[in-house]
Amino acid sequence: MVEPRQDSSKSSRHEWFMTTHWSVVRRLESNDSSRARAALETLYRTYWYALYAFTRRLGHGVADAEDLVQGFFERCLEKHYLSAAEQAKGRFRSFLLLAFKRFMANESARTRTRKRGGGQPLVALDALSPEERYAQEPADQLSPDKLFERRWALTLLEQVLGRLRAEQAAAGRLAVFEALKDCLASAGRGTPYAELASRLGTSEGAVKVAAHRLRQRYRQLLEEEIAHTVSSPEEIREERQYLLAILSR
Repeated sequence: MVEPRQDSSKSSRHEWFMTTHWSVVRRLESNDSSRARAALETLYRTYWYALYAFTRRLGHGVADAEDLVQGFFERCLEKHYLSAAEQAKGRFRSFLLLAFKRFMANESARTRTRKRGGGQPLVALDALSPEERYAQEPADQLSPDKLFERRWALTLLEQVLGRLRAEQAAAGRLAVFEALKDCLASAGRGTPYAELASRLGTSEGAVKVAAHRLRQRYRQLLEEEIAHTVSSPEEIREERQYLLAILSR
């Protein structure tokens, strides 16, 4: 991926940290139940599948994996399970996985059996079930921890792409976005610019400019999403490189 621009101001980067996933964890401790539940839903929507895939790769069955993930997030809300979170200790993905491992170690088979089928999911998720998604995972030898990190990275990139698509749609440029989205990660990939220009009814030069601007915004949104999951602005570049390395394996 092309290196991100280095002209972002320190003040703008620090503004991103006002709404990081660490601050979402803090809201779980709120006495306002609606505020705490909204915070939980933010975490659940974002990370439920990464934890599910981790659990399945460990060898747990479908029902146990679903129960463990839902039980973990319920415990986060009911028992302040993430109250030990300290932003200064590192990356949020590492903290969340460690907390989940501790939860799994403490969870008894009896409790999982009692919960099975008893209650609605915390949040309505997409139409594809966890196991349908898991069936599409590559049949490789990734360890549970590495699979979790891979799904974490893919989730982050999906969020970036979703934000960018929404922005372009709001600006009336959805057709251009759909045509150029395959070449966002790097210049020179995807459909040739000349062919895209023909499709869009414009010049090749105009397509190149549009692609350049779209990649710039993509990189900015990627940095912002990563900023939500690390402890300080200084860690953004390192975390980006690490997650992209995971996806290139």
